[in-house]
Amino acid sequence: MSLKEETNKNPTTEETKIQPKKRKVQPYHHIKAHSNPLADKNFDYPVSPKAKDWSKYFGKSIDTNQKRIEIADVGCGYGGLLVSLSSAFPQTLCLGMEIRDKVVEYVADRIEKLREENEGKYENIAVEKSNAMKNIPNYFEKGQLSKIFFLFPDPHFKKSNHRRRIISKQLLAEYAYVLRKGGIAYTISDVEDLHQWMDRHFSEHPLFEKLTEEELASDPVVPLVIASSEEARKVDRIQGKKYLAVFRRK
Repeated sequence: MSLKEETNKNPTTEETKIQPKKRKVQPYHHIKAHSNPLADKNFDYPVSPKAKDWSKYFGKSIDTNQKRIEIADVGCGYGGLLVSLSSAFPQTLCLGMEIRDKVVEYVADRIEKLREENEGKYENIAVEKSNAMKNIPNYFEKGQLSKIFFLFPDPHFKKSNHRRRIISKQLLAEYAYVLRKGGIAYTISDVEDLHQWMDRHFSEHPLFEKLTEEELASDPVVPLVIASSEEARKVDRIQGKKYLAVFRRK
């Protein structure tokens, strides 16, 4: 056996050292698309809105004792709309509410990175792991919100699972409670059946009225709802349809 062969067969001690295994970062598109909102899970939610300390959520320039959250993105996904809202409403606190652990971690990291790369910006947005179907009144006081968003929610196609849908007669009563008079609720879906479901429930509720086409055309938030979220871009890639319906709190 030649010296070269012997060397190749017997690597040095340095080469045989076990290298530390790097933590694999899971791509966000590999995360489970949906979660059962009715399943029993361990959520750390406040007993009341006043009991929640938001000081660690927003940027250093934000005094959460003086400012309250006014915009909520329910089921915020990967934060596309939330990031756009930060620029559109720089003086308004916006909260993304998401039920999936890994997605919450992703959005929190995304916000932190944006703040590091853009000094003084994106300090008005934050994300919280929460189940809005069960405890949204624990986060917001009566009439606190000016806008609430429901973008591309889980359609729960089976009739037996319709009770899991984020829009229902019972839940609309809670959304109406936290939304101030004149506040706006935005809904959009690429599933026509779900769109019709949300449209019907909002339209039948006595505390909501549907915006006209003229009002939609003059609302600067509508283009963000249609195009800024990751799910909206996904629908664009497959050339799917989007169904929008927007309602005002009476």
